[in-house]
Amino acid sequence: MNIAGIGIISNRGRGVQSLEKALEEGWIPPKDSSYCVSEDIIKDKVILKEARRADNFTKMAVLAGYDAFVDSGLPPEAKKTLGIIVATAFGPHATTFRFLDDILSYTDANVSPTIFSHSVHNAAASYLSFMLQSRGPTLTITQFADSFHQAVILAQSWLNENRCDYILLGSVDQYGEVMKYICGQKLKIADDGKIRPFSFSKLPVVVPGEGSVFFLMTNQTTSKKYASLFPPADANFKKPDMCILDCDGMCGSEEAYLSIKETGALVSSYVPIFGSMLTVSSFNCVAAALMLKNQCHYPTPIQDNPHGLDLCKIHQPAKIDRISCIKYGCKREKREFFLEK
Repeated sequence: MNIAGIGIISNRGRGVQSLEKALEEGWIPPKDSSYCVSEDIIKDKVILKEARRADNFTKMAVLAGYDAFVDSGLPPEAKKTLGIIVATAFGPHATTFRFLDDILSYTDANVSPTIFSHSVHNAAASYLSFMLQSRGPTLTITQFADSFHQAVILAQSWLNENRCDYILLGSVDQYGEVMKYICGQKLKIADDGKIRPFSFSKLPVVVPGEGSVFFLMTNQTTSKKYASLFPPADANFKKPDMCILDCDGMCGSEEAYLSIKETGALVSSYVPIFGSMLTVSSFNCVAAALMLKNQCHYPTPIQDNPHGLDLCKIHQPAKIDRISCIKYGCKREKREFFLEK
């Protein structure tokens, strides 16, 4: 699959240029021990005119998906064969719990139907489909640890089966008050605001984040191409030039990542820029796509290196043909996808 367009919403801003700037600038301290998306970043009265009642979860997805389509440069008629796949770990949980609180306060006969309609996990995909007037299949994948990886596999299946010519493939997750409480109870929040991806600790630290990433995917030739993306089933087992790791502390012990040292590949991780999210794979995927397109290395933002890995340390031109993005889940199951020039 070819990546023809990218849209991104993160704590560092909106759009591909905001991410390129963030990759060049590196780590900055978080506010209130988390990397949240400010209201100013998701203000767009034109694009969100029909989504003015939507929650922040939906707004982030709509803006990132819309930007990915625009970034691709495809003509409006491409929407007729445009599919949409949204991956999320928790869905619009802030709105869901708001709805449950209202039931407790006002009984189920008096709660807002608008809040209920936004509490379902497919709300963001539905809004995006409506905003773009797409005519292809639309689906939301909700899975705890690897929803984005499953979405990549599904997107390739749709394209190979000619279900649609183009797919908006993306992820979105939100950091709400309930998640704040759960993270505070169950996870170890970094005192200094730094995620240390290469500590490979039994008890890694986290800095919660939120945001959305979308890719315009197609098997067809387009005027714009960042990179090709494919799951391991289609890999040719060629050694990657770089491995990008999803070590953000969300899946417990990260000792399994120690095996990366055996590959001898250059190693990096950009999760300290975005924050800890179970869908952080999609954000690392954007960084990989930009490096392949721009043929340059972006330095890993936190370079603590107790295990002596060959880290990507400086921003410089480089010949890069293939990048592997690797994640280990809560049971040390390996998830991986590849990008090629």
